[in-house]
Amino acid sequence: MAMFSSSWLKSPSKVNKPATPCSYRNFSCSSFKDIQNLCQAEPQSELLSPRSASILHRIKMSTSVLLHLWARSTGGPNGCKVPNGDQRVVIYYTSLRVVRRTYEDCRVVRSILSGFRVPIDERDLSMEGKFVQELEEVTGSKELNLPMAFVSGAYIGGAKEVTQLHESGKLKTMLQGLPVVEFKTCDVCGGLRFILCQTCDGSHKVYSEKHGFCPCRVCNVNGLITCPSCSAGQ
Repeated sequence: MAMFSSSWLKSPSKVNKPATPCSYRNFSCSSFKDIQNLCQAEPQSELLSPRSASILHRIKMSTSVLLHLWARSTGGPNGCKVPNGDQRVVIYYTSLRVVRRTYEDCRVVRSILSGFRVPIDERDLSMEGKFVQELEEVTGSKELNLPMAFVSGAYIGGAKEVTQLHESGKLKTMLQGLPVVEFKTCDVCGGLRFILCQTCDGSHKVYSEKHGFCPCRVCNVNGLITCPSCSAGQ
């Protein structure tokens, strides 16, 4: 057990005698009223004044903007740029509603970015497996947090970051250099960007007398192919 040498832990017999009145002659201090004033807490109005809140808000926003500028200059989480992302917005997302929070985040990001008249390339990981591999190579990780948005190939963030940039007006500034386009729903796929494979009728299986049933080489594992009309537009 540790030993303490503080005088207040000694026995009463060993405690130093109280100082005589003469020993206080050289002691000087403020009045008791001043001491009370010093011990009082600062008024709540001063601690939470509008000016202080405004300064903290500006510092927070400046830090957020600097982080996003760094992300754009480095090209994403690991310095890589998304392929075929120049002069456009690329969104990696999922249309599956298995995880409601992820689905809602994807919906919000798509809704915000679609409000600007800029080219948008939506890459649905649940519809095309190659987008999963593509995003893993970009991020350098197999743990993907959707959605992920890129501007001109550079990563700008997920749902939280895109929402903050939009509310602060910084997102509009980021998109100013992109070409202006007119949006219209595709007559072939209805905006889904994928259609059923005509070779296997969406089964992803073809039959031959020599080999029997084999995987279709035209479509993906979901039996879908990229909409030819949307691909031509991009």
